Amino acid sequence: MKIVFATNNAHKLTEVQAILGPGFELVTPRSLGITEEIPEERPTIEGNASQKAHYLHDRTGLDCFADDTGLEVDALDGAPGVHSARYAGDGHDFEANNALLLRNLKGAGDRRARFRTVISLILDGEEHLFEGIIEGHIAQCPSGTEGFGYDPLFIPEGSAKTFAEMTPDEKNALSHRGRAVRKLADFLHNRSK
Repeated sequence: MKIVFATNNAHKLTEVQAILGPGFELVTPRSLGITEEIPEERPTIEGNASQKAHYLHDRTGLDCFADDTGLEVDALDGAPGVHSARYAGDGHDFEANNALLLRNLKGAGDRRARFRTVISLILDGEEHLFEGIIEGHIAQCPSGTEGFGYDPLFIPEGSAKTFAEMTPDEKNALSHRGRAVRKLADFLHNRSK
């Protein structure tokens, strides 16, 4: 099954393809000639995922899905949240985002946080939402070279390693995106039976 995935992020594409498995061919917006930035203007993670999926569906008429992810830090009242990708300003500068997060948490005793991913799937013109959450905490300093975004700072519950210190398979087994994509995969596999 061919399905459009609203991302041009190679890391994310690889993660999601590995979880969905060989029965699905992910198509990127760029491969369809859609090169503009897909809008993310909603005040919630769910809203952004839905807006991106509808934007792609309206442009292509194809089955598609989009995800949005936020890092919610308790000591920062849930920030960066829906603004996670642009926390330190426009442009997806992971290092600047991580540096700002650590500055804002300086001296904080409570470093609990969670990653939350919501996927909006539009299949046969109908929208379906899937959510994945992983609890954890923010490390004192970045560690690891795998992954992207806040992975060098996020230590999931029950682990001593950051996401960036894990292999892609280890991360996918635990991660918020992995959990949401497995729900999406189950739904798609059941639909195609």
